[in-house]
Amino acid sequence: MKKLFYFVLTAALILVLAACGKEDKSKDDKTITVGASPTPHTEILEQAKAALKKEGYTLKIKTINDYTTPNRLVNDGDIDANFFQHTPYLETEKKSKGYKIESAGNVHIEPMAVYSKKIKDLKDLKKGATVYVSNNPAEEGRFLSFFTKAGLITLKDGVDPVKATFKDIKENKKDIQFNNKQAAEFLAKTYNNGEGDAVIINSNVALANKLNPVKDSIAIESKDSPYANLIAVQEGHKNDEKIKALIKVLQSKEIQDFITKKYDGSVIPAK
Repeated sequence: MKKLFYFVLTAALILVLAACGKEDKSKDDKTITVGASPTPHTEILEQAKAALKKEGYTLKIKTINDYTTPNRLVNDGDIDANFFQHTPYLETEKKSKGYKIESAGNVHIEPMAVYSKKIKDLKDLKKGATVYVSNNPAEEGRFLSFFTKAGLITLKDGVDPVKATFKDIKENKKDIQFNNKQAAEFLAKTYNNGEGDAVIINSNVALANKLNPVKDSIAIESKDSPYANLIAVQEGHKNDEKIKALIKVLQSKEIQDFITKKYDGSVIPAK
């Protein structure tokens, strides 16, 4: 009889624990944890919280100040998604680190810009001028695009401009020197210190340091830039209901209008 009692008790405990597990899982499915850069990513996510709440989801934002941690956290399953990067950077990270992550959808474009305390136009750069850029190899083609459009640099035949690297330069008319020894987040300080002849700064870094990419730069990317910032998730999870809800809200007219009004051209909704 005792054996039967313990058997029934054990079975009941298993059922209770299983029910609790389902309840916890259900609760997790209604919580979306996203790692994001401070500006503008975290600001955009904060604006999306109310709309997601109406959809039945709680959005938790983990603000991250570097470009290396967010993809590791997603890959390891520590957060549901991240919001800080564009496709070329994502592909570079996957190739170099073996991450199993993918894009769930584009949200906005941050036009990169060139800043200078010494010149008003790229064509005014002197021979041998130094231009500071970040140490992000995925963006070398992006840096070079400013100079190819200005007619100062040409690329080797057949090179995809988006995937171009400094090694793909065919002609450098003014022998421009690119200093890529620093992380992106330090370039605003480089500019403010008056280092080099020009500095190329990501818009999120510029905005965080009170620089207006539209008004303060000497050159800015066009609105058809291929470098849209995206939501990245673990492979196989972009069709999860909560991720689809996140993308739906972030691509909604409400959020697009918020981006357009708040950033006045410094950040643009992705098409």
